[in-house]
Amino acid sequence: MKASKWLIATGVALSAGLLLTACSQSSSSTNNYTYVYSSDPDSLNYLATNRATTGDVISNLVDGLFENDKYGNLVPSIAKSWTVSKDGLTYTYKLRDDAKWYTSDGEEYAEVKAQDFVTGLKYAADENSEAIYLVQDSVKGLDAYIKGEDKNFDNVGVKAIDDHTLQYTLARPEPYWNSKTTSTILFPVNEEFLKAEGSNFGSVKPSSILYNGPYLLKSLTSKSVMEFVKNQNYYDKDNVTLDSIKLTYYDGNDQEALIRNFSDGVYSTARLYPNSSGFASVKKKYADNIVYSPQDSTSYYYNFNYNRQSYNHTSKTTDAQKSATNEAIMNKDFRQAINFAFDRTSYGAQGNGEDGATKVLRNTLVPPSFVQIGDKDFGTVVGEKLVNYGNQWQGIDLSDAQDPYYNPEKAKAKFAEAKQALQAKGVEFPIHLDMPVDQSSTIGVQWASSTKQSIESALGAENVVIDLQKMSTDDLNNITYFANSAAQKDYDMSTGGWTGDYQDPSTYLDTLNIKNGGSLQNFGFEPGQDNDKIKELGLDTYTKMLEEANAETNDVQLRYEKYAEAEAWLLDSGLIIPTVSQGATPSVTKSVPFTKAYSPVGVKGSAYNFKLTQLQKDVVTTKEYEAAKKKWKEEATAANKKAQEELADHVEK
Repeated sequence: MKASKWLIATGVALSAGLLLTACSQSSSSTNNYTYVYSSDPDSLNYLATNRATTGDVISNLVDGLFENDKYGNLVPSIAKSWTVSKDGLTYTYKLRDDAKWYTSDGEEYAEVKAQDFVTGLKYAADENSEAIYLVQDSVKGLDAYIKGEDKNFDNVGVKAIDDHTLQYTLARPEPYWNSKTTSTILFPVNEEFLKAEGSNFGSVKPSSILYNGPYLLKSLTSKSVMEFVKNQNYYDKDNVTLDSIKLTYYDGNDQEALIRNFSDGVYSTARLYPNSSGFASVKKKYADNIVYSPQDSTSYYYNFNYNRQSYNHTSKTTDAQKSATNEAIMNKDFRQAINFAFDRTSYGAQGNGEDGATKVLRNTLVPPSFVQIGDKDFGTVVGEKLVNYGNQWQGIDLSDAQDPYYNPEKAKAKFAEAKQALQAKGVEFPIHLDMPVDQSSTIGVQWASSTKQSIESALGAENVVIDLQKMSTDDLNNITYFANSAAQKDYDMSTGGWTGDYQDPSTYLDTLNIKNGGSLQNFGFEPGQDNDKIKELGLDTYTKMLEEANAETNDVQLRYEKYAEAEAWLLDSGLIIPTVSQGATPSVTKSVPFTKAYSPVGVKGSAYNFKLTQLQKDVVTTKEYEAAKKKWKEEATAANKKAQEELADHVEK
């Protein structure tokens, strides 16, 4: 899923989506939450959009076939049971008969039927959904339908056998298929309602969608308030603890507001800012209560715009400067120099303070422990393959929560190589890199300033200058995350990121596939575009590596090995400069630790799905939190193993 959870927004949860800062309507309530959020969804059309700002909201309103338990396992939701054919191509789901559609007023509209899933996929295909890449090559016949080679959707591998039996036929075996069903593009929609709403379906108002999930959206006012109430007719209402949720817009300007309200007995969770002026007193008062949330699966990175077409926000004054910047970022040695010059520990300290500076750092696109390759995690194997690309990678450790890249000496050496090549082309220095910044976000400005300081310090301001382009939140969103085309991306260097959609490395790495990559526009290219710069950067080579890995469906370990090779190539290329994950931020809280749904992929186990969330009356102590984490890890290991063993029971004999 495209990460709308931008660092530069507020830094409350390294997010521009819903935040982990929670509060009860009274200090003793354990049923009513009031949250803050920092970015409005621009759509509720969960079938057509693929932005976290939409998915975070919809995860509470609409259910699909599966959801996640607190250990990260897939458990049936609308699906009651399921089987898969011996060849791994046909998945048949028996649907529960007590799932209903409701209006935003809580009035029953219709029963949820198998046809609703068929209708949803057809609508997503017809609307060219932002998430269509997720299933286009998975479901038999869907690629041909989307390309217009077969205009009969009846030939696509999704069928309603009867009202409560749904069947998908895949084009190739995908052992991780069920994890894809927690992504919104595979959610159902009622055909009658869809036709009635027409182009208004999924507009930003509660009445534009139907609900079959744990909550109803009662109100949504831009930059103001978002309110949810418990769906009292929900089939699984006994597992919904919260009666209401209220999200109030927060722009991140007043860093003391969260802990101030917490201390006043209003908030039941508060994100802490160790560099704020009042933190010393906060640390003294809550010395036994400060906890750090775990790192999650959202990976962030800096990337360059290699085909910049808009210059409405720039410090460049001549075409020569524009040309010089493009020549520089097209140079691999230059990109590697920027990577080695970037002090991530200092960057992390801006939001987490010195004590937590490294806790948030991530050094890969695919989270290092996302999958296992034999007895090694994915990141370890990527590191072993990365050393084959040059001596600069010797001894590299890509595990989370430490910085293996920052090395001013390596940065200077790589820059010297780049400068020699660039000067031979007539490029003049310094190279100016425009970086957009939300001027209302205190922490966002601090992060960007830290990046500027470390790079200019390591390479010299006579060589590279980071020009911070400070602007409003709306202007920033319009030229970055909410830009609808590569041409609207108005920057040289900006923050990108991705949250996994399903349990396979391809969910991250395919985002830069030149044919349909979901992040390709951030690099200045449209998917499927024929551009010489794509070949010059080697993205065509990278895509071939991905296709070879994607084609390996028999040997999962070999498949992961091939993806590890692709990630090693990507890191060596300098096309992305990994920065941090989401999570790993300090807070004080009354949220019961490790009771909510969890998953590294999809929306049903995200930090913003509140179905299983619980609240306690007393502030959680650090000791309690660590004990709960230890217990959760032990239980999760056993629960995950049992879930894997039970998979065989679903395969047809």
